[in-house]
This record gives sequence, structure tokens and C-alpha cells, in this order.
Amino acid sequence: MTASQLLAWIVSALLLQLALGAALALGRRRARPAAAPLPAMPATPTGAWQGLRAFRVQARAYEDAARSQCSFYLVPLDAQPLPAFKPGQFLTFALPLPDPAAPGAELTVTRCYSLSDAPDPAHYRVTIKRQPDGLVSRYFHEQVQPGQVLQLRAPAGHFHIDADGREPAVLVAGGIGITPMLSMLRWCLAHQAQRRLHLFYGLRHGGEHAFKAQLEQLAAAHPQLTLTVAYSRPAAGDRLGTDYQHAGHVDIELLRRTLPHGRHRFFLCGPPALMASLVPALAAWGVPEPDIHYEAFGPASVPRPASAGASAAATAPSLGVQLRFQRSGRSLSWDGSAANLLDFAEAHGIAVDSGCRSGGCGSCETRLLEGSVHYPHRPDHDPAPGHCLLCVAQPATDLVLEA
Repeated sequence: MTASQLLAWIVSALLLQLALGAALALGRRRARPAAAPLPAMPATPTGAWQGLRAFRVQARAYEDAARSQCSFYLVPLDAQPLPAFKPGQFLTFALPLPDPAAPGAELTVTRCYSLSDAPDPAHYRVTIKRQPDGLVSRYFHEQVQPGQVLQLRAPAGHFHIDADGREPAVLVAGGIGITPMLSMLRWCLAHQAQRRLHLFYGLRHGGEHAFKAQLEQLAAAHPQLTLTVAYSRPAAGDRLGTDYQHAGHVDIELLRRTLPHGRHRFFLCGPPALMASLVPALAAWGVPEPDIHYEAFGPASVPRPASAGASAAATAPSLGVQLRFQRSGRSLSWDGSAANLLDFAEAHGIAVDSGCRSGGCGSCETRLLEGSVHYPHRPDHDPAPGHCLLCVAQPATDLVLEA
């Protein structure tokens, strides 16, 4: 065999080996199962139903030892399947209640309550905490019984879990803020089985510990879930390490000490004190603004971290902007004394329907005849085209409002 023949034989052998290797790799690639697609987030179509829909209270159940938090199970009167909602969203109730200012008369009161369970086509569930001075919460606890019919708007709200699932989710709840977190948690465990989940739940003591057995069972059954309960004022019978894991509040130091290194997506819901401290603290810790999602009891009152390069002067309404309230026949000058158009209107004796006063229920939605408004924070309720939400809007230009 000549040298040239030997070289040709070696080259042929190498090419054959490369071809066989490529064929084997291709076969393995074809045999490998495709990556599982990300779970589809249940979508709430705009106008899942228009206006109000009648629901019957199917059952009610207390969720804490103090019997201060009660769940209400709601089924549609028309028996049609319910549209899915995004875990974290709320329901809006329109309730005819006795008018305390006019004996024998009624007034319609609007309130928003978070859905407290994963989507179910047969029923919705809300959990309501009784407030000593709460007109609506006392009405639910004292008078709403199985069989009663209530009027509801479709699920709504921009605060909900993300469908991505690749980043660990940190759910932070204070008090009754556990309700949207439980909805998110149950959906994630069912549809994002590989996602790391951290639930921090802050409350005063064991008597207020809602869904205690359920949460402990979920944590025991799902190793990807880490449950951290904090009592700020533990009672004599509360056991550290059994009933709760941390004495004190849920704060940034607890999160820094507990969470593993790496990127997380944060979802927070709780009273103003918790939110006002934790939201800016997360930003100061270096958490990017898009990774901080929250709903407070009065979300418009929580200052969102300023975006890079943003200027407050660029969005603040100018003093002296002219406002015309068409139906009321009033022309006024914006003086900056009110936080929003609803407060401004009420301060000048202009009656406007309102409910949640935080951009969630849509009760104050008003037709905008001329001009434009500015929202310091995106409202949960999406107003119809040509309308605005007075409770969270500020004037951007001279306005003519239908009110």
C-alpha cells in the first residue's frame, strides 16, 4: 500500500467515524422528550360577564381560632361554569345595606375581596376578616348565611402570580393578606410543581393564624415549599418551632437571612405598615422593580420605588389646571390639596359614587369629556375607553368630567 493510499484510507475511516457519531447524536436528540411547556396562566377575558351576576352563598366556614376570618363559598345562580381567574385577583361585591344616616333607607356599598382558593369552575371562595368598625365585614360575619344571594362583578386585578415559573416565588402575607397568597400557592403547587416557593406569613398570635392546618399540610406534602410563620405578639400557648418559626415581624432582615442566594420574584400583600417598610426595603436590597409585585390594603398609598431617571416633577399635575364637573355645573381650579380627583370633588361638595377608593372596584369610573388624567400607580380596574377612575387619578391637563 502506497503512502497516498494509506492516507486516503485513514481519512475515509475518520469521516465514517464522524458520520456515525453525528447519526448517534441526532438519534439521541430525537429520542429525548421535548421540554414541558410553561403552564398556561388562566386568563380572565375582559367581560367574562358584564356588570353584576347573581351568586348564592353555598357555605361559610371560620378559618382561625378567634373566628375573626370567615370563608364564603359562592356558586352562580345560573349554574353556568365559572371563568378561570388569575390567582391573586379579587371579586367586587355590590351590597344593598341599611343607610346608617337614613333609617329605613338603603345604600349600595361596593367592596373588593381577594379570591382565596385556586380557580375552580364550580365555585369561588373569598375569606373576609371582621373589622370592629367595618360596615361590610360585620355585615358578612353577622348576616350573610348559606342560601343568601349576592351580586358580584367578574374577577379582576393586576396583582397575580406569574406564569413563568422558572424563578423562585416569594409570597409575603400580613394578616388577612394571606388570602391571595393561598390562591397563588395552591395554583403553583398544582401547575408549577418544580418551582421553589417561599411563603412568609406574619400575624400577631396563634388565635389569628388562618388556614393553619392547611398550610402545614401543604408544606409537609411539597418539599419545594418553605413555610415561615412569624408571630409579633405570641400568646402564652404559642410554641416557637411548632406553631411559628420566627418571633417578630416579617421584615427585610428575615428575608435576607432565610432566602437562598439568587433571583426571586416577590409577591406581597398586607397592611400599610408592612408594605410601606418592605417594598422600599426590597428595592434597597437590590431587587429589580419588575420583580416586586404587591397589593396593599389601599394599594395607592404604597410608594413604588422610583424608576431610574424618573422625575416626580414630570408627572405631578400643575397647579391651576381647570376642572369642569359637567353634571354638577361646577368649574374649579386644581390647587394640589387633594391626592386625587375623588378627594378633590368631595372636598368641594360634588357627590361621586365610590367604593374601594384604591382603583380596584370601578365604582367611581367617570366619563372623561375633555382632557387627560395621570395615574401615579396603575389601577387594578381597567376603565372603559374615554373614562377615568377618580379615586386614583390626577389631572394631566384641563378636564371636563361628566360628574
